[in-house]
Amino acid sequence: MSDNKEMLGMAPIGKLLFKLAVPTVVAQLINMLYNIVDRIYIGHIPGEGSLALTGVGVCMPIIMIISAFAALVASGGAPKASISMGKGDNDSAEKILGGCFSLQIIISAVLTAVLLIFSKNLLLMFGASENTIGYATDYMHIYAVGTVFVQLTLGMGAFITAQGYTRISMITVLIGAVCNIILDPIFIFGLGMGVKGAALATVLSQAVSSIWVISFLCGKKTYLKLRKGNLRINPKLVFPCIALGAATFIMQSSESVISVCFNSSLLKYGGDIAVGAMTILTSVMQFAMLPMQGIAQGAQPILSYNYGAKNTERVKKTFKLLLISCLTYSCVIWAAIMVFPKIFAGIFTPDSALIEFTAAALRIYCGVMCIFGIQIACQMTFVSIGNAPCSIIVAIVRKFVLLLPLIYIMPQLISDKTMGVYAAEPVADIIAVTFTAVLFTIQFKKVLKSLEMEKGGAQ
Repeated sequence: MSDNKEMLGMAPIGKLLFKLAVPTVVAQLINMLYNIVDRIYIGHIPGEGSLALTGVGVCMPIIMIISAFAALVASGGAPKASISMGKGDNDSAEKILGGCFSLQIIISAVLTAVLLIFSKNLLLMFGASENTIGYATDYMHIYAVGTVFVQLTLGMGAFITAQGYTRISMITVLIGAVCNIILDPIFIFGLGMGVKGAALATVLSQAVSSIWVISFLCGKKTYLKLRKGNLRINPKLVFPCIALGAATFIMQSSESVISVCFNSSLLKYGGDIAVGAMTILTSVMQFAMLPMQGIAQGAQPILSYNYGAKNTERVKKTFKLLLISCLTYSCVIWAAIMVFPKIFAGIFTPDSALIEFTAAALRIYCGVMCIFGIQIACQMTFVSIGNAPCSIIVAIVRKFVLLLPLIYIMPQLISDKTMGVYAAEPVADIIAVTFTAVLFTIQFKKVLKSLEMEKGGAQ
């Protein structure tokens, strides 16, 4: 406990955030390779790359749902464990870890069964066409079998980060990514398995990562241990974790609903090329967002621990530094996308027509990414201090209140209806970031004042 207190509770915040965020950012960039490397290889399959890429792109909403269920448990459980550590309650923190592990095993079993039975119907609903459904089902049937590995790698990895072991988290992701990069060309091209090979490579890579994660959490180097006696799901400890994780779950799972709406509208106005472009836009958005989320995840243990310890000054300083870091990054990546859209598009396809189309769409879709650092910093702070209601409100407003209806409204307001669909994203972001900033300013002041009063009462 003394090591954690010395690091999270006393170390200079700037150096500490840098120490925790750099491995997390690297891990996020590497993690991106799981999906993006698949798409790069698939897009270059001779003679069928573009259709195969679109087919795998239709699988993304389902993959997002799988990841969202891991986040439902872990993105609330990990901050709750950090807060308990800040309070000096190590026993509760380990019970949270054990309960979340068991819950993820149960969720994985249910998801696997559902996906194996209903994947074709889901893929058709999510925008697969007659030309792409074969590729989509080939990929998803294999990926579904590895659901438990995805759940454990993402879910339990969050508890490693929550303790401040971000370097271990980075190694976890690195192991899987290296396996994926090596296995992809072997299975896709060497064995001629195509999209099936891409799915198999991803599943095997996630399996290796999950073994590493569980081994670490059961070993001697971790502060919070995964113990057999703590595997029972304690509702009083685990249910609040689910409530807090609901915001991240809504953010990620709603991406599947949003993808359905985007793909169906784009198929209507622009055909397969517009849906294929959306696959690339999603990939570029992931590339842009993951490092920023890595910075935020690096700040989470500091925010949560010091919130639990009622150290208001460190909470304030951490948020300020997080906000500056996220805004700086979002402005830099936005400028790069605006100036070099064809370079970003060309990473995923050699098709010149698709590159031209995607480059124009990219400038619209990512038009206000420069301000999104505010959204990420505020959302992560809400989660880190255990404010479930505000986390959920922010997630619902951006996705369901704004973006969902705008997908259908914007094509009616712009002459180029296809580009009007893409324009829904920046319009929603402008309104959402403004709303989030105002709500956060009000709520953060209340939280800090409450902490000061609790601290004063305790003294």
